[in-house]
Amino acid sequence: MAWALATLIAGAPTYRLGRWIGGRFQYPRPQNPPRITAALPTRPAAVLIHGADGSVATLCLDLDTSKALQGVVDADAQRIGTLLERCGIRYVADHSPSGGRHLYIPLAERMSGPEARELVEAMTLMAPSLDPSPHQNITDGCIRVPGSAHKSGGHQILTTPLAVAYDILRRRNPASAVAALRLALAPEIRRARELKDRTAKMIATTTAHGIRPLPFAGSQSPLRVLARTGLYDTAKYASPSEARMAVLNHFAACGWTLEQVRLELSGQFPGLAALYTTTDRQERLIDAEWAEACRWIEKRGTPPTGRRTTRINDTSLPEPTGGAIRTSSKAAAHQLVNDLENVLYAVLDHRLKERGREGLSLRLLFRAVLGYMRTMETDLLDVGCRTFAAALGKHHGTISRLLPMLEQASDGILTKVADARGRNADAYVIQLPQHFEQLARELSWRSGKIHGIRPVFRALGDVAALVYESIERGRLSPTTAAIVRSTGLSRTAVETALAAMGSYNMVERRHGQWTITAGTSLTALARRLGALDDAAEQIRRHRMQRAAWHAWLDRNLVSELAEHELEDPESDLYWIPPSENELDLVGALWRVA
Repeated sequence: MAWALATLIAGAPTYRLGRWIGGRFQYPRPQNPPRITAALPTRPAAVLIHGADGSVATLCLDLDTSKALQGVVDADAQRIGTLLERCGIRYVADHSPSGGRHLYIPLAERMSGPEARELVEAMTLMAPSLDPSPHQNITDGCIRVPGSAHKSGGHQILTTPLAVAYDILRRRNPASAVAALRLALAPEIRRARELKDRTAKMIATTTAHGIRPLPFAGSQSPLRVLARTGLYDTAKYASPSEARMAVLNHFAACGWTLEQVRLELSGQFPGLAALYTTTDRQERLIDAEWAEACRWIEKRGTPPTGRRTTRINDTSLPEPTGGAIRTSSKAAAHQLVNDLENVLYAVLDHRLKERGREGLSLRLLFRAVLGYMRTMETDLLDVGCRTFAAALGKHHGTISRLLPMLEQASDGILTKVADARGRNADAYVIQLPQHFEQLARELSWRSGKIHGIRPVFRALGDVAALVYESIERGRLSPTTAAIVRSTGLSRTAVETALAAMGSYNMVERRHGQWTITAGTSLTALARRLGALDDAAEQIRRHRMQRAAWHAWLDRNLVSELAEHELEDPESDLYWIPPSENELDLVGALWRVA
């Protein structure tokens, strides 16, 4: 009976029969494809997703146990189902004898192949078990529908009641519901485009220069994929227990707590939870395994007797060369930052506006300096350029060029007191010059905290960071014209930034005035946009560069790095401990950068 739904799901009125070819079960293209009828094929059959023009009538989501463990597949189906319901989309679900799941989203208006592919690929960033390949192949993309025979025996079983499924497929989802889905997936769509562009550039570069592609890192590192999907290399890990310990050891190395690990078992990394098989087993083992991971990290971080090694950058926090040492009381440090904020908004911002793109970078760098001072409670700045590069999402070479310019433009606020030498970075002292004292005291302090760039703005850009700050820290809810005046940016740039942030539900306009949308987590949005992955990858790269430099200094050109200090995207990738408290997250980034 369920096979009767095939014509309502298919993008074309034909289907393909499956068979084993060279050890793989495939659905080859026949010369004369059979048409879909009421009769159920005796062999496994899959309907084509795309029509002759490449458009689709139904979005077909294939959650596959070959992509992730069963627990991850089930969690992904629930997560996607919740998203669809929140967008007002009705869908049909089924499951296979092997544990895979299919979700069918019928469309009232056919969608072009590229648009459908983009939506499905965006959903793979929130559901690691989702296989996008059926929508990536316009000519051969197909899917088994409810009632179809399965290659291992049995049939595809309809989960949605048949009468309800028929109603959903007849009264299909309107364009407005699809638009709501696209809006909800806006961060993932943006991230998917960036990843595709980055991959294309990397392939073009490696092809042009004939060099070997770099191993995957960031969100696609082998260890992070293991944590998301639960699938592991059996040649490297003999059992699920060993695979779990590899992930837990890395969490411990990155300074996570057990509470943070528990939080992400049902968040970013459901694959790790699936490796425990059951919730009861997870609760029984997690405490002991975490304690073992912490002991292993402590043992691993102890250098052999009589042998000098560089700092183990991935197992202990980098120590500033003096910047974290307070030269005054905590209260005095915070008062100094508040006074300098007044000077920044009243004087320096207006001066730097005249310097164009360079001035924009200098304004954000000065904010980063103030953010560092407040977090570390110091008025001495002697950390390397890479620390501010990680905070601002820029190259360390850019920061090394901007810092001397900022010293000159700060009118006595930053003063260089020592040159870099060996492991020690340039040292700057931050102070309130006498000619700014009266201005700083006359102006009232603004509410909130100043930031360089919060992780989310690594993805959205410098202009969006300043526009958001203008709304967040303004004494009144500003209009677009007021934001243009306060930021000194062009109206076109401001409106573009507001439109982008509005699409992510970060800001909203009421009666012509802009306000911050309450309830939108910038940390969660940064994670969806991939900004936290990018920050972690940059920190990893900086740590390896520091390790190599320290090895050069310590061993007189003989880089005898320990085995665990070698370039390894699986073990050296820094994973930022999760936190929904933005101040905790920013503080953690400053300390590890």
